[in-house]
Amino acid sequence: MLPKNCKILKVYIREDAVYQGHSLYHALTQRLAEMGMAGVTVTRGIEGFGREKRISSSRILDLSFHLPIIIEIIDSPEKIVEAIPEIREMMEEGLLMTTDVEVLKYGKEEIV
Repeated sequence: MLPKNCKILKVYIREDAVYQGHSLYHALTQRLAEMGMAGVTVTRGIEGFGREKRISSSRILDLSFHLPIIIEIIDSPEKIVEAIPEIREMMEEGLLMTTDVEVLKYGKEEIV
């Protein structure tokens, strides 16, 4: 069961980021599943830029493997705190942030 007051941990990386020869987003998803996190979603951005202000886009004439990947992890604040060192160890660069959220429904379960 997921508590009403949770956190979302967001990880922003480049699509071509790797960890031990595998895509970083896949390696992170596997590790977070092993840790028993409540939920993980990986989203591929269609356009964006980061610290260097270099725009990457998925437009046909500008095919790029530098597109942003956003990994969202939701769980209790305690589980999120537990996951942060694991993620920091695996990612070379990117953005890592947390947000407080109120969970209203998880699967078929209403959260009261």
